[in-house]
Amino acid sequence: MSGLTIEPLGEDALLLRLDRRIDPAVNARVHALVRRIEAAGLPWVREVVPAYASLAVCLAQDACDRLHDTGYAAEALRALLAGDDEPHASPEASLPAIEVPVCHLPAFAPDLEAVAAHAGLSAAEVVALHCAGDYRVAMTGFAPGFPYLLGLDPRLAIPRRSTPRTHVPAGSVAIGGAQTGIYPREGPGGWHLVGRTPVALFDPRRDPPCLLPAGARVRFVAIDEAAFRAACGRGAA
Repeated sequence: MSGLTIEPLGEDALLLRLDRRIDPAVNARVHALVRRIEAAGLPWVREVVPAYASLAVCLAQDACDRLHDTGYAAEALRALLAGDDEPHASPEASLPAIEVPVCHLPAFAPDLEAVAAHAGLSAAEVVALHCAGDYRVAMTGFAPGFPYLLGLDPRLAIPRRSTPRTHVPAGSVAIGGAQTGIYPREGPGGWHLVGRTPVALFDPRRDPPCLLPAGARVRFVAIDEAAFRAACGRGAA
């Protein structure tokens, strides 16, 4: 596979890098590699973790020393992935998008007007464009279950806040640069908050615990305050 580099990542993983940029086509190739590695059933692969333009292959602990010393793992992965630069059709592509309800009350969307002003749009137009997107979970990270979503309308792109907030409520839907995402838990953050969902994105008691896994399709659905409160009352958040 052209452009692929493989390097050690700590003591028990390898980093496979395709590029150093955020691009939907590159990310599609990353997820194609994940599927090929997982389908191969290599006994020394413990986990495969995708990012925007790279993926980590975590090695089984009892095999780490032998695999690193001989370079066997890197060469085996090169052989497995050689000769195919086109991503195969994603099995998620045929699945319906996971709908995430979002309430855009001013209390939940303190940066909505700022995003609208930056885009030269009304707040209602920002909400409509944001909810019209067909998003893909490029990767998860930052916090357990935090989805980095590709597919944001370019008109809504905005640089991250110059001063991050020390407190962002759980469920906050936000825009940072050309990405959108959802904060699964309370914590700090520098993205612009444009709404909030009552849905719990990460629950360690759930199987799987992550509601929006890497590769999943996502759509936002606008809801009013009554629907938000009702969902919260049912224990969604």
